[in-house]
Amino acid sequence: MDEISARLFDWYDSHCRELPWRATRNPYYIWVSEIILQQTRVAQGYDYFIRFIERFPTVGSLAEAAEDDVMRMWQGLGYYSRARNLHDAAKQVVAMGRFPHTYDSIRSLKGVGDYTAAAIASFAYDIPMAAVDGNVCRVWSRVLGIDEPIDSAHGKQMITEAAQSLLPVDYAAKYNQTVMEFGALQCVPRNPDCATCPLADKCVAFAEGRVDELPVKSHKIKVTPRYMSYLYVHNNEMLLLHKRTAKDIWHNLYELVLIETATEKDEDALLAMPEFIDWQSRIVDYVYKGCVGGIKHVLSHRVLHAAFYDLEVQGELPCPDGYVCVPFTELDHYALPRLIDKYLKKQKSLY
Repeated sequence: MDEISARLFDWYDSHCRELPWRATRNPYYIWVSEIILQQTRVAQGYDYFIRFIERFPTVGSLAEAAEDDVMRMWQGLGYYSRARNLHDAAKQVVAMGRFPHTYDSIRSLKGVGDYTAAAIASFAYDIPMAAVDGNVCRVWSRVLGIDEPIDSAHGKQMITEAAQSLLPVDYAAKYNQTVMEFGALQCVPRNPDCATCPLADKCVAFAEGRVDELPVKSHKIKVTPRYMSYLYVHNNEMLLLHKRTAKDIWHNLYELVLIETATEKDEDALLAMPEFIDWQSRIVDYVYKGCVGGIKHVLSHRVLHAAFYDLEVQGELPCPDGYVCVPFTELDHYALPRLIDKYLKKQKSLY
Protein backbone atom coordinates (compact mmCIF):
# COMPACT_ATOMS: atom_id res chain seq x y z
CA MET A 1 0.00 0.00 0.00
CA ASP A 2 1.41 3.43 -0.91
CA GLU A 3 1.82 6.29 1.56
CA ILE A 4 -1.18 8.29 0.32
CA SER A 5 -3.55 5.35 0.81
CA ALA A 6 -2.08 4.59 4.22
CA ARG A 7 -2.60 8.18 5.37
CA LEU A 8 -6.13 8.23 4.02
CA PHE A 9 -6.97 4.95 5.78
CA ASP A 10 -5.66 6.34 9.08
CA TRP A 11 -7.83 9.42 8.58
CA TYR A 12 -10.87 7.27 7.73
CA ASP A 13 -10.47 5.09 10.79
CA SER A 14 -10.72 8.22 12.96
CA HIS A 15 -13.31 10.25 11.06
CA CYS A 16 -15.71 8.00 9.14
CA ARG A 17 -19.42 8.25 9.84
CA GLU A 18 -21.30 5.15 10.94
CA LEU A 19 -23.86 4.56 8.21
CA PRO A 20 -26.08 1.47 7.79
CA TRP A 21 -25.07 0.77 4.21
CA ARG A 22 -21.40 0.61 5.27
CA ALA A 23 -22.08 -2.18 7.75
CA THR A 24 -23.27 -4.66 5.12
CA ARG A 25 -22.11 -6.56 2.08
CA ASN A 26 -25.69 -6.97 0.87
CA PRO A 27 -25.55 -5.68 -2.73
CA TYR A 28 -29.25 -4.75 -2.68
CA TYR A 29 -28.84 -2.47 0.35
CA ILE A 30 -25.69 -0.95 -1.11
CA TRP A 31 -27.41 -0.37 -4.45
CA VAL A 32 -30.42 1.32 -2.84
CA SER A 33 -28.15 3.58 -0.78
CA GLU A 34 -26.11 4.59 -3.81
CA ILE A 35 -29.20 5.48 -5.84
CA ILE A 36 -30.69 7.48 -2.95
CA LEU A 37 -27.42 9.36 -2.38
CA GLN A 38 -27.21 10.51 -5.99
CA GLN A 39 -28.05 14.23 -5.79
CA THR A 40 -29.01 13.82 -2.10
CA ARG A 41 -27.10 14.71 1.06
CA VAL A 42 -26.36 11.89 3.51
CA ALA A 43 -28.30 13.65 6.29
CA GLN A 44 -31.45 13.62 4.15
CA GLY A 45 -30.85 10.26 2.50
CA TYR A 46 -30.32 8.37 5.77
CA ASP A 47 -33.99 8.38 6.85
CA TYR A 48 -35.18 7.64 3.32
CA PHE A 49 -32.86 4.62 3.15
CA ILE A 50 -34.18 3.24 6.45
CA ARG A 51 -37.83 3.68 5.41
CA PHE A 52 -37.24 2.30 1.91
CA ILE A 53 -35.52 -0.85 3.18
CA GLU A 54 -38.20 -1.39 5.82
CA ARG A 55 -40.88 -1.15 3.14
CA PHE A 56 -38.97 -3.16 0.50
CA PRO A 57 -36.58 -5.42 2.45
CA THR A 58 -35.58 -7.51 -0.57
CA VAL A 59 -35.07 -6.90 -4.25
CA GLY A 60 -38.01 -9.24 -4.86
CA SER A 61 -40.36 -7.16 -2.73
CA LEU A 62 -39.31 -4.04 -4.63
CA ALA A 63 -39.83 -5.76 -8.00
CA GLU A 64 -43.35 -6.87 -6.99
CA ALA A 65 -44.42 -3.46 -5.65
CA ALA A 66 -46.78 -1.13 -7.50
CA GLU A 67 -45.04 1.86 -9.06
CA ASP A 68 -47.26 4.30 -7.14
CA ASP A 69 -46.09 2.68 -3.90
CA VAL A 70 -42.44 3.05 -4.88
CA MET A 71 -42.93 6.66 -5.91
CA ARG A 72 -44.71 7.43 -2.66
CA MET A 73 -41.75 6.11 -0.66
CA TRP A 74 -39.48 8.32 -2.78
CA GLN A 75 -41.60 11.46 -2.33
CA GLY A 76 -39.50 14.48 -1.38
CA LEU A 77 -36.18 13.13 -2.68
CA GLY A 78 -36.62 14.55 -6.17
CA TYR A 79 -35.03 13.21 -9.37
CA TYR A 80 -37.87 10.70 -9.56
CA SER A 81 -36.41 8.89 -12.54
CA ARG A 82 -34.05 7.30 -9.99
CA ALA A 83 -37.00 5.58 -8.32
CA ARG A 84 -38.49 4.42 -11.62
CA ASN A 85 -35.14 3.04 -12.77
CA LEU A 86 -34.60 1.33 -9.42
CA HIS A 87 -38.00 -0.32 -9.71
CA ASP A 88 -37.37 -1.46 -13.29
CA ALA A 89 -33.89 -2.72 -12.43
CA ALA A 90 -35.27 -4.74 -9.51
CA LYS A 91 -37.37 -6.61 -12.04
CA GLN A 92 -34.22 -7.20 -14.11
CA VAL A 93 -32.47 -8.67 -11.06
CA VAL A 94 -35.39 -11.00 -10.33
CA ALA A 95 -35.34 -12.17 -13.95
CA MET A 96 -31.59 -12.89 -13.60
CA GLY A 97 -32.26 -15.14 -10.62
CA ARG A 98 -29.75 -13.39 -8.34
CA PHE A 99 -28.09 -10.03 -7.86
CA PRO A 100 -25.38 -9.58 -10.51
CA HIS A 101 -21.86 -10.00 -9.14
CA THR A 102 -19.53 -8.67 -11.83
CA TYR A 103 -18.92 -5.05 -12.77
CA ASP A 104 -20.32 -5.46 -16.29
CA SER A 105 -23.47 -7.28 -15.16
CA ILE A 106 -24.13 -4.66 -12.46
CA ARG A 107 -23.51 -1.92 -15.03
CA SER A 108 -26.21 -3.49 -17.23
CA LEU A 109 -28.96 -2.65 -14.72
CA LYS A 110 -31.22 0.23 -15.68
CA GLY A 111 -30.12 3.51 -14.13
CA VAL A 112 -26.71 2.18 -13.08
CA GLY A 113 -23.76 4.12 -14.46
CA ASP A 114 -20.00 3.67 -14.19
CA TYR A 115 -19.73 5.13 -10.68
CA THR A 116 -22.64 3.18 -9.18
CA ALA A 117 -21.50 -0.09 -10.75
CA ALA A 118 -17.98 0.39 -9.38
CA ALA A 119 -19.33 1.30 -5.94
CA ILE A 120 -21.56 -1.79 -5.72
CA ALA A 121 -18.88 -4.06 -7.17
CA SER A 122 -16.25 -2.90 -4.68
CA PHE A 123 -18.44 -2.54 -1.57
CA ALA A 124 -20.29 -5.83 -2.00
CA TYR A 125 -17.66 -8.00 -3.68
CA ASP A 126 -14.31 -6.17 -3.23
CA ILE A 127 -13.88 -6.03 -7.01
CA PRO A 128 -10.95 -3.61 -7.56
CA MET A 129 -12.78 -0.87 -9.45
CA ALA A 130 -12.34 2.77 -8.48
CA ALA A 131 -15.65 4.51 -7.84
CA VAL A 132 -15.39 8.08 -9.09
CA ASP A 133 -18.03 10.56 -7.91
CA GLY A 134 -17.87 14.32 -7.37
CA ASN A 135 -16.03 13.97 -4.08
CA VAL A 136 -13.40 11.72 -5.63
CA CYS A 137 -12.95 14.10 -8.57
CA ARG A 138 -12.34 16.97 -6.17
CA VAL A 139 -9.81 15.08 -4.05
CA TRP A 140 -7.65 13.82 -6.89
CA SER A 141 -7.87 16.96 -9.03
CA ARG A 142 -6.46 18.90 -6.06
CA VAL A 143 -3.93 16.36 -4.80
CA LEU A 144 -2.58 15.61 -8.28
CA GLY A 145 -3.06 19.11 -9.71
CA ILE A 146 -5.32 17.96 -12.56
CA ASP A 147 -6.75 21.07 -14.22
CA GLU A 148 -8.65 19.41 -17.05
CA PRO A 149 -12.38 20.14 -16.61
CA ILE A 150 -13.94 17.26 -14.68
CA ASP A 151 -17.14 17.61 -16.73
CA SER A 152 -15.25 16.90 -19.97
CA ALA A 153 -14.61 13.43 -21.36
CA HIS A 154 -10.84 13.88 -21.15
CA GLY A 155 -10.99 15.23 -17.60
CA LYS A 156 -13.20 12.35 -16.41
CA GLN A 157 -10.85 9.87 -18.03
CA MET A 158 -7.80 11.42 -16.33
CA ILE A 159 -9.44 11.33 -12.90
CA THR A 160 -10.70 7.76 -13.38
CA GLU A 161 -7.30 6.52 -14.51
CA ALA A 162 -5.59 8.26 -11.58
CA ALA A 163 -8.09 6.87 -9.07
CA GLN A 164 -7.71 3.37 -10.50
CA SER A 165 -3.90 3.53 -10.42
CA LEU A 166 -3.94 4.54 -6.75
CA LEU A 167 -6.40 1.83 -5.67
CA PRO A 168 -4.86 -0.86 -3.41
CA VAL A 169 -6.12 -4.06 -5.06
CA ASP A 170 -6.73 -5.88 -1.78
CA TYR A 171 -8.66 -3.00 -0.17
CA ALA A 172 -11.01 -1.82 -2.90
CA ALA A 173 -14.07 -1.33 -0.69
CA LYS A 174 -12.27 0.59 2.03
CA TYR A 175 -10.35 2.68 -0.50
CA ASN A 176 -13.50 3.82 -2.30
CA GLN A 177 -15.32 4.56 0.96
CA THR A 178 -12.30 6.44 2.27
CA VAL A 179 -11.75 8.73 -0.70
CA MET A 180 -15.45 9.59 -0.93
CA GLU A 181 -15.66 10.28 2.80
CA PHE A 182 -12.47 12.35 2.66
CA GLY A 183 -14.01 14.50 -0.07
CA ALA A 184 -17.28 14.83 1.82
CA LEU A 185 -15.78 15.81 5.19
CA GLN A 186 -12.21 17.05 4.70
CA CYS A 187 -11.52 18.10 1.11
CA VAL A 188 -14.80 19.99 0.84
CA PRO A 189 -15.75 22.28 -2.06
CA ARG A 190 -15.29 25.59 -0.25
CA ASN A 191 -12.79 26.60 2.42
CA PRO A 192 -11.34 23.16 3.20
CA ASP A 193 -9.27 22.92 6.38
CA CYS A 194 -5.94 22.30 4.67
CA ALA A 195 -4.03 22.90 7.93
CA THR A 196 -5.35 19.60 9.31
CA CYS A 197 -5.28 17.67 6.03
CA PRO A 198 -3.12 14.51 6.15
CA LEU A 199 -2.29 14.99 2.46
CA ALA A 200 -1.32 18.67 2.65
CA ASP A 201 2.37 17.99 1.91
CA LYS A 202 1.38 15.78 -1.04
CA CYS A 203 -1.21 18.15 -2.52
CA VAL A 204 -0.26 20.05 -5.68
CA ALA A 205 -3.19 22.47 -5.33
CA PHE A 206 -2.15 23.37 -1.76
CA ALA A 207 1.49 23.83 -2.74
CA GLU A 208 0.55 26.08 -5.66
CA GLY A 209 -2.19 28.02 -3.83
CA ARG A 210 -4.86 26.70 -6.20
CA VAL A 211 -7.19 24.87 -3.83
CA ASP A 212 -10.06 27.25 -4.61
CA GLU A 213 -9.48 26.87 -8.36
CA LEU A 214 -9.70 23.08 -8.52
CA PRO A 215 -11.53 21.11 -9.70
CA VAL A 216 -12.25 22.94 -12.95
CA LYS A 217 -15.67 22.75 -14.58
CA SER A 218 -16.30 23.93 -18.13
CA HIS A 219 -20.07 23.72 -18.47
CA LYS A 220 -22.68 25.77 -16.72
CA ILE A 221 -26.17 24.36 -16.39
CA LYS A 222 -28.73 26.42 -18.25
CA VAL A 223 -31.65 27.05 -15.93
CA THR A 224 -35.08 27.42 -17.55
CA PRO A 225 -37.94 29.23 -15.79
CA ARG A 226 -41.43 27.70 -15.85
CA TYR A 227 -44.66 29.28 -14.66
CA MET A 228 -47.12 26.95 -12.94
CA SER A 229 -50.53 28.04 -11.71
CA TYR A 230 -52.29 25.36 -9.70
CA LEU A 231 -56.01 25.17 -9.02
CA TYR A 232 -56.71 23.61 -5.64
CA VAL A 233 -60.16 22.22 -6.48
CA HIS A 234 -61.71 20.60 -3.41
CA ASN A 235 -64.73 20.31 -1.16
CA ASN A 236 -64.79 19.42 2.54
CA GLU A 237 -63.90 15.78 1.94
CA MET A 238 -61.94 15.43 -1.30
CA LEU A 239 -59.61 17.16 -3.72
CA LEU A 240 -58.90 16.77 -7.40
CA LEU A 241 -55.58 15.32 -8.61
CA HIS A 242 -54.19 14.07 -11.88
CA LYS A 243 -51.15 11.99 -12.76
CA ARG A 244 -48.33 13.51 -14.80
CA THR A 245 -47.73 10.94 -17.54
CA ALA A 246 -45.75 13.00 -20.05
CA LYS A 247 -41.97 12.57 -20.23
CA ASP A 248 -41.32 15.66 -18.18
CA ILE A 249 -40.56 16.61 -14.60
CA TRP A 250 -42.36 14.56 -11.93
CA HIS A 251 -43.25 11.77 -14.36
CA ASN A 252 -46.01 9.57 -12.84
CA LEU A 253 -46.46 11.77 -9.76
CA TYR A 254 -49.80 13.34 -8.88
CA GLU A 255 -50.47 17.06 -8.85
CA LEU A 256 -53.32 19.55 -8.64
CA VAL A 257 -55.07 20.98 -11.69
CA LEU A 258 -52.36 22.83 -13.61
CA ILE A 259 -52.42 25.81 -15.92
CA GLU A 260 -48.88 26.36 -17.22
CA THR A 261 -48.04 29.56 -19.07
CA ALA A 262 -45.08 30.79 -21.08
CA THR A 263 -44.73 33.89 -18.91
CA GLU A 264 -45.72 34.77 -15.38
CA LYS A 265 -49.37 35.78 -14.92
CA ASP A 266 -50.72 37.88 -12.08
CA GLU A 267 -53.95 36.88 -10.37
CA ASP A 268 -56.27 39.00 -12.53
CA ALA A 269 -54.67 37.76 -15.76
CA LEU A 270 -54.88 34.12 -14.70
CA LEU A 271 -58.54 34.37 -13.67
CA ALA A 272 -59.35 35.81 -17.10
CA MET A 273 -57.62 33.03 -19.06
CA PRO A 274 -59.79 30.64 -21.14
CA GLU A 275 -58.31 27.67 -19.27
CA PHE A 276 -59.49 29.05 -15.93
CA ILE A 277 -62.89 29.99 -17.32
CA ASP A 278 -63.23 26.42 -18.64
CA TRP A 279 -62.66 25.08 -15.12
CA GLN A 280 -65.21 27.54 -13.77
CA SER A 281 -67.79 26.00 -16.09
CA ARG A 282 -66.88 22.49 -14.90
CA ILE A 283 -67.16 23.10 -11.20
CA VAL A 284 -69.98 25.71 -11.37
CA ASP A 285 -70.81 26.14 -7.70
CA TYR A 286 -67.66 27.13 -5.85
CA VAL A 287 -66.15 29.78 -3.61
CA TYR A 288 -62.86 31.35 -4.72
CA LYS A 289 -60.84 31.68 -1.53
CA GLY A 290 -57.82 33.49 -2.95
CA CYS A 291 -54.35 32.93 -4.28
CA VAL A 292 -51.02 32.06 -2.71
CA GLY A 293 -48.38 33.18 -5.19
CA GLY A 294 -44.75 34.14 -5.50
CA ILE A 295 -43.52 30.61 -4.73
CA LYS A 296 -40.13 29.70 -6.17
CA HIS A 297 -39.20 26.01 -6.42
CA VAL A 298 -35.72 25.17 -7.73
CA LEU A 299 -34.97 21.97 -9.65
CA SER A 300 -31.65 21.03 -11.25
CA HIS A 301 -32.33 22.59 -14.66
CA ARG A 302 -35.48 24.58 -13.97
CA VAL A 303 -36.84 27.19 -11.65
CA LEU A 304 -40.58 26.85 -11.12
CA HIS A 305 -42.56 29.97 -10.33
CA ALA A 306 -45.78 28.72 -8.77
CA ALA A 307 -49.09 30.07 -7.55
CA PHE A 308 -52.01 28.22 -5.95
CA TYR A 309 -55.66 29.20 -6.45
CA ASP A 310 -58.05 27.86 -3.82
CA LEU A 311 -61.43 26.85 -5.29
CA GLU A 312 -63.78 25.34 -2.71
CA VAL A 313 -66.59 23.45 -4.39
CA GLN A 314 -70.00 23.56 -2.74
CA GLY A 315 -71.37 20.04 -2.94
CA GLU A 316 -70.15 17.08 -4.96
CA LEU A 317 -66.71 17.32 -6.54
CA PRO A 318 -66.65 16.88 -10.34
CA CYS A 319 -64.12 14.36 -11.65
CA PRO A 320 -63.34 14.87 -15.36
CA ASP A 321 -61.51 12.25 -17.42
CA GLY A 322 -57.87 12.03 -16.46
CA TYR A 323 -58.48 13.16 -12.88
CA VAL A 324 -59.10 11.36 -9.61
CA CYS A 325 -61.15 12.53 -6.64
CA VAL A 326 -59.03 11.73 -3.60
CA PRO A 327 -60.35 11.78 -0.02
CA PHE A 328 -58.12 13.86 2.25
CA THR A 329 -57.86 10.83 4.51
CA GLU A 330 -56.23 8.86 1.67
CA LEU A 331 -53.84 11.50 0.40
CA ASP A 332 -50.86 9.69 1.90
CA HIS A 333 -51.36 6.93 -0.68
CA TYR A 334 -50.43 9.29 -3.55
CA ALA A 335 -46.91 10.32 -4.50
CA LEU A 336 -46.80 14.11 -4.83
CA PRO A 337 -44.06 16.53 -5.88
CA ARG A 338 -42.60 18.29 -2.88
CA LEU A 339 -43.99 21.63 -4.13
CA ILE A 340 -47.55 20.26 -4.04
CA ASP A 341 -47.06 18.34 -0.82
CA LYS A 342 -45.83 21.42 1.05
CA TYR A 343 -48.81 23.46 -0.09
CA LEU A 344 -51.32 20.78 0.88
CA LYS A 345 -49.75 20.33 4.30
CA LYS A 346 -50.48 23.99 4.94
CA GLN A 347 -54.11 23.13 4.32
CA LYS A 348 -53.98 20.42 6.99
CA SER A 349 -56.93 21.92 8.84
CA LEU A 350 -59.09 20.55 6.03
CA TYR A 351 -58.09 16.93 6.55
